[in-house]
Amino acid sequence: MLVALVAVLLGAGAGYLARRDGASYPAAVMRAAAAFGATLGVVSAVTAAIAAVAALAG
Repeated sequence: MLVALVAVLLGAGAGYLARRDGASYPAAVMRAAAAFGATLGVVSAVTAAIAAVAALAG
């Protein structure tokens, strides 16, 4: 739940900054979506790595 909130906030921030930089609305939405997806991807990878280490240690 917290991960989704952080991803949404990062996506919104990226879209806002892209729009302030002069990007069109569709381009800003694409940047926001990319930031959202990247955040979820990184968190998934970190979670998988922690689970693998925990399985080896336990």
